[in-house]
Amino acid sequence: MNVLKKLADNFEGYCCAVMLAVMSVVVFLQVVCRFLLRSSLPWSEELSRYLLVYITYFGCAYGIKTGAHLGVEAFVLILPKTLQKLLNIVAQLGGLAVCLLIMKFGADIVMAQMQSGQLSPAMRLPMWTIYSAIPLGMAFCVIRYAIETVKAVRALTSPEEKEA
Repeated sequence: MNVLKKLADNFEGYCCAVMLAVMSVVVFLQVVCRFLLRSSLPWSEELSRYLLVYITYFGCAYGIKTGAHLGVEAFVLILPKTLQKLLNIVAQLGGLAVCLLIMKFGADIVMAQMQSGQLSPAMRLPMWTIYSAIPLGMAFCVIRYAIETVKAVRALTSPEEKEA
């Protein structure tokens, strides 16, 4: 059960690591084929580009979990602790709202791509599978923002811990 919890806690990070490893191998193979065999792989550039898109959206969710996204703390740090906690909740809810909006528009794009039946040039993949990175990544972001919002509300409502 502990393994499943760890997998769920770091799912996006593991996905990014696997996709980055695959992308690195594909790009390495392309370089080897191009310079040593004098022949290129027609699908390698396309696959690496699509993997990078997925890594970006999944990495965004992982960044929310780890607190890696940029923020301006100078103003926040001069506020009282309770106000800092309230502002954190507002920021989490704002991020949640933005991700929900992007997820909705991303789903609209995926639906349009499904109807068009467009295929990728080299790999002949349905383009909706590539555009699915947007709503999928944003769904993970929504989940992470919801978790962070719950944590922020708990921090606001819990009694203050004395610092030694």
